[in-house]
Amino acid sequence: MYGKAFAPEYQGALTTLSVNSSLVDVLAAGTEQLAAAERAGARGEVARSGLAVAEAHRRLGQVGDADRAWKASYRAAREAGDTAAMAWALWSGGTLARQRGAFPLAWRLLGLAAEFGERGGDIVVRGYSLAGMAETGRIQGDYEAVGALHEQLLAEARKRGEARHTVWALEGIAQIHRNTGSYDTAYAMFEEAAEIAGRADDRRGHAWALRGLADIVSVRDGDAERALGLLAEAEVTCREMNLSSALAYNHKMRGNVLYRAGRYAEARDVYTQALAEFRAMSEPRGEALSRLGLAKSLAHLGHDLDDTAAELADLAQVLERIGLRHARQMVARAQAEFGIVTTSPPTPGTPAPTATTSTATATATATQTDTAADAAVGTPATPPAGTEVRR
Repeated sequence: MYGKAFAPEYQGALTTLSVNSSLVDVLAAGTEQLAAAERAGARGEVARSGLAVAEAHRRLGQVGDADRAWKASYRAAREAGDTAAMAWALWSGGTLARQRGAFPLAWRLLGLAAEFGERGGDIVVRGYSLAGMAETGRIQGDYEAVGALHEQLLAEARKRGEARHTVWALEGIAQIHRNTGSYDTAYAMFEEAAEIAGRADDRRGHAWALRGLADIVSVRDGDAERALGLLAEAEVTCREMNLSSALAYNHKMRGNVLYRAGRYAEARDVYTQALAEFRAMSEPRGEALSRLGLAKSLAHLGHDLDDTAAELADLAQVLERIGLRHARQMVARAQAEFGIVTTSPPTPGTPAPTATTSTATATATATQTDTAADAAVGTPATPPAGTEVRR
């Protein structure tokens, strides 16, 4: 039913790269091809190779380089009149914005990317962009707004036999079930995702699925050793492919497993490691979650309660500002666990817009969409040389 996983973000002369290519290798190949395309004055190829460079930098946690690369890719695509390539660059930028915790910007860029993908006739980038919007809402904890979109995208991916996208959707829906307490359903979906990813040779998707399984095994079954074994298996892939963000989240989950098992000193050490990794890549969500785990571990190890209360209060403010509802609720539960009285109840975060609303807002007209995208990238809003899609 499913073929081998492929990486549609590796385009132009880089289509020979595998979904499992080391990110260091992707960055080297992309940089070399980008330089060649610039020398040849091939703006379309500059955009396509620049996309791979942007994605490699992003996944390696090099956010400044990633930000410059996706914007350069967009500008090159615009000069070439390549609407689909513009969409891919916006998708990369929106994904980076979500990774950095800039959720309103992520919604905006991903909505624009979905519209450009539709205009450019590229159903893959449109699907990836809608998936990015769904994931943004899920991370924020707005499950009601994006649950149906997750299910829609899963159905479309299954119909087309796209293994990688099917795995992504299964993992996203499984995470919603896990966070709402439906552990058996979540486990079954993570298990299916791992199976599909394994058959399709999608090592990245398989590593994330193993992380999800480890979480369920830990929280539902209390089986720390099996959970740690699953995480160790996933870590091998993360290290071999240089998946910096995935590795940091793997370590954060290892801390969760150890914490639940009452192994607080070990949990403290792992959370400290994960915190440093997230800070190195400027990823605020992972940093906040690691801080939470570390604060709880230290409290169990006899840390001063007033200091714990201050740390949790600061985290609550950080998460309110970022707009992470589910994580904010986790802080409230930690405050209750340690008997910390708060001066005011947690307020709900700003609701994430529904995918339909966000896309409609971003795509009122083609002209408005062009202007909005140019403003986001910092490109003068003059008409592109052409509107044809370069294949």
